[in-house]
Amino acid sequence: MLQQRTLKSLTRAVGVGLHSGQRVELTLRPAAPDTGIVFRRVDLPVPVEIPVSATAITDTRLNSTLSAGGDPGAPGVHTVEHLMSACSGLGIDNLYIDITAEEVPILDGSAASFVYLLQSAGIELQRAPKRFLRIVKPVEVREGEGRSLKWARLDPFHGFKLTFEIAFDHPAVNQTGQRVEFDFASGRYSRDIARARTFGFTKDVEMMRSRGLSLGGSMDNAIVVDDYRVLNAEGLRYDDEFVKHKILDAIGDLYVIGKPMLAAYSAYKSGHALNNKLLRAVLADASQYEIVTFEDERQAPQGFAQLAPAW
Repeated sequence: MLQQRTLKSLTRAVGVGLHSGQRVELTLRPAAPDTGIVFRRVDLPVPVEIPVSATAITDTRLNSTLSAGGDPGAPGVHTVEHLMSACSGLGIDNLYIDITAEEVPILDGSAASFVYLLQSAGIELQRAPKRFLRIVKPVEVREGEGRSLKWARLDPFHGFKLTFEIAFDHPAVNQTGQRVEFDFASGRYSRDIARARTFGFTKDVEMMRSRGLSLGGSMDNAIVVDDYRVLNAEGLRYDDEFVKHKILDAIGDLYVIGKPMLAAYSAYKSGHALNNKLLRAVLADASQYEIVTFEDERQAPQGFAQLAPAW
């Protein structure tokens, strides 16, 4: 039987929110089979649990925000995508995430620190079958046309692979890879995807900070680009780090559906909003997917039965 996974022990991190600039403490704790991933706002007078689900996403401007019960006015947690990406990359099914503020800490701007935290706590197999959401019909969402066109799509596939293409029309970005395909069967999420950092343009920083955003952003946790070049002294971690970060985000955005997916995801200029729109389109028609388990691990797609290796 291909089993569900949680942590062997709890682990903690402290950092600042990318947009809020607030100090925040994060505690990751084991959870029982079939719990799913649940955020807990422990800073509130009465702690509030916020189970991860596609319909609990209430804001997708610059990040993905979860709110209790899918109510925009209820307590929420911002910028969940990097942590969710790490959980997906390591196959974590059940987890409690206690958080002392409304935004997940940005740490180094990638998923690498979260991968390290999860692996340092140890991953435990549980006596319950791992449940997958398998796409059985193509699902696509599109917005705009011409130069403003963007789209995201899921196709049936025995495994999980992602193809992403960006088009920023910026000198620094144009010098890097614009399209990447990543297959989970490779088992190389930690090495090939997790270290890709979020990025931002100096021309946008003033506008964002005037709106109370990006208050915790710096070159320690983001790639910063002016009109012509990358400003970070150490340069890029990957030749195609920009598009790899978009895949990292997409992995996290898709994992809020609550189960690992068996599908081929492809996208052009997609983002948090379109990714969530795609999930809602899937859930709107039950004939487009099915929930499956694997009693025989040998029948499962390559890359899902093995525990992810360390770095």
